Amino acid sequence: MAVVLILAVMIGLLVYFLAYDQKFYYYQASFQIPSVEYNPDFSVEHSKLRTDLKRKVSNEIDKIFQRSDLNHHYIKCHVFNFRPSNDNLKADVLIKFQFIPNDENTIKTQADNILHQKLKSNESFLKIDTSLPYLRDMNAAQAEHILNSCCGLGKEFTSVERIVDGRIARKGDWPWQASLQVEGIHLCEASLISEEWLLTAAHCFDFKKNPKLWTASFEITLSSSLMRRKVESIIIHENYVAHKHEDDIAVVELSIPIIFSNEVHRVCLPEATFEALPESKVFVTGWGALKLHGASPNTLREVEVEIISNDICNQVHVYGGAVSSGMICAGFLTGKQDACKGDSGGPLVIARDRNT
Repeated sequence: MAVVLILAVMIGLLVYFLAYDQKFYYYQASFQIPSVEYNPDFSVEHSKLRTDLKRKVSNEIDKIFQRSDLNHHYIKCHVFNFRPSNDNLKADVLIKFQFIPNDENTIKTQADNILHQKLKSNESFLKIDTSLPYLRDMNAAQAEHILNSCCGLGKEFTSVERIVDGRIARKGDWPWQASLQVEGIHLCEASLISEEWLLTAAHCFDFKKNPKLWTASFEITLSSSLMRRKVESIIIHENYVAHKHEDDIAVVELSIPIIFSNEVHRVCLPEATFEALPESKVFVTGWGALKLHGASPNTLREVEVEIISNDICNQVHVYGGAVSSGMICAGFLTGKQDACKGDSGGPLVIARDRNT
């Protein structure tokens, strides 16, 4: 019985060691793509050309490692840059592995050899960039920043159900959401659109224009902030007039740039030609009051609403002509769910596809 117990403990310790002592390791690699000529669209985020080639390169690297002896250590790859070269086109790729620290040199060498063997043959459309080492070490913070640098990575809209009265948001679903605060008190909201810029409403600053008064907080709960930044500057739209609704837009510069992670990164801005069609499903998120004159909740909430055409919103019994061509009308004519005090400046987002 004692022998069985000792064996069970040893097996348990071994499983724990193998499962929990592993760490993530990140490597940067560059590849030549001789068969493809450089096109400026490769530098345009979410262009079809860029998206299709990123997927093709990622699938190729996935295939190489998933069919190798490192398939249990390989996590994923991320194509983060295309650039022109004398050999037509180069791709910069981040590759993520997981293993115990003692294996670092062995696995890195093994990964080098796997890439070298596969890409020196004619089996792949990718070729090693011989001007650089095969795999270059990258620290975890920098790597996670790159992995989360694509805009709009948040909630997956596999199936969208109507939310009655809103619901509490899950961590990581809306990673661009920010709370704008004065002396720790939530007053407005904003969307992270780059490492150091937020998009918000101009009227948030009607009475408190000094950027030194403001801080931005990033977390789904107001009481425990994951990340906090002081505000460096506030830029109000040049045509905005206080107490009017036209051009009610501002951008806020953070004092220290954000390092992107799974929980904090940017949203995509729509193209200038984008049109939100009536009846489109859109989401509003925020810490706004749950009822008129109510207090702000501590945890971020989300609500699904619909785009309503401006023609309908401008009918006499609705807004009576107050909605201009520079505005979007969203919600329900019968009421139901809506934004409220404290939601000013916050995001209204629409899914471009399931993951963006």
